[in-house]
Amino acid sequence: MKIAITGKGGVGKTTFSAILSKLYAQDGYNVLAVDADPDANLALALGFPQDIIDTITPIAELKDLVKDRTKSTADTFSTMFKINPKVDDIPEKYATKYDGIKLLSLGNIDLGGGGCICPESVLLKRLMSYMVTDGKDVLILDMEAGLEHLGRGTAEGVDAFIVVVEPGLRSIQTYHNVARLAKDIGVNKVYVVANKIKSDKDKDYIKEHIGDACLGYITFRDEVAESDREGKTPFDISQTVKEVADIRSKL
Repeated sequence: MKIAITGKGGVGKTTFSAILSKLYAQDGYNVLAVDADPDANLALALGFPQDIIDTITPIAELKDLVKDRTKSTADTFSTMFKINPKVDDIPEKYATKYDGIKLLSLGNIDLGGGGCICPESVLLKRLMSYMVTDGKDVLILDMEAGLEHLGRGTAEGVDAFIVVVEPGLRSIQTYHNVARLAKDIGVNKVYVVANKIKSDKDKDYIKEHIGDACLGYITFRDEVAESDREGKTPFDISQTVKEVADIRSKL
């Protein structure tokens, strides 16, 4: 199972990714959770202790690794380098494991709007492609907000996109854009998880604008925001976990 979690910024992608990852791990699956959001905070949501988080270095910032795998040098770093670097050992070697979950942070690349052909970018794209075709039990990709990752085609090979939305037009618009662009890279399964639901009116709004693509609803709870402020994992909130488990059963 290879699942890419995406959506507009602030809708709760990381919270959903963390709970989903922990549910799979709890059931004995080999889970690789990938923080592909430049604003990386999946480790916190997964409940990694701060001393472990402090040891995590995103792949894009491992300059020696980038130079070694792309065969780039100080003189050729922006001009000549290997475009099919070896990456198959990176997830196992550089992932950080805690409480049954392996976490890999990709880091940020300055794409300059139209895209970036640089050693870091090549390595991350190659790594992403490898991870979605490797035979791991479960791969959860916590993607960056918006659609840029789809434009680069780095999510090719995933089994499904799950777009986390909230009851609002901008969030719904992001879903429709993701669904349209996902087809361009061969991903036909694009589902929705509706988060921050406060009433039946919110559910009706989602049904009206999404239809049958919605897998389920996650109720807005102050405890989720409180857990974030306190640096705790949302997995401790039993009712929210139950709602995510119900959603997982439909995948």
